[in-house]
Amino acid sequence: MPLHELEGEIAAGVEFWGYEAGGALVGVMGFQSVLGIDLIRHAYVSPNYQRHGVGSALLDHLARSTRRRMLVGTWAAADWAVRFYRRHGFELVGPERTPALLKTYWAIPDRQIEASVVLANPPLAEA
Repeated sequence: MPLHELEGEIAAGVEFWGYEAGGALVGVMGFQSVLGIDLIRHAYVSPNYQRHGVGSALLDHLARSTRRRMLVGTWAAADWAVRFYRRHGFELVGPERTPALLKTYWAIPDRQIEASVVLANPPLAEA
């Protein structure tokens, strides 16, 4: 992420948490409170450290930091990401509710909305 984008995300209220190994930053995850919901934002783990518990440690830390519902948006085609969040108690939101959630809590283009899913923890009640 370019520095100006990072600065913009921080100015918008995204708090970033990092995971270090051997003195190097190997994972980051952002957390942003929006309209009474906490969003998981910008979750990245260095390829050499993926599947070593880095993402889990970051997500667990953020989950312990809140009592509010957490939402995460990701690409529908990112099966690995959906599986990761589901292992951590998130459930997919139905496709009938996803566009409204994405428009309410994220500022993303319509094309991205069409290709994205939202997961919630705790799960949202059926409409």
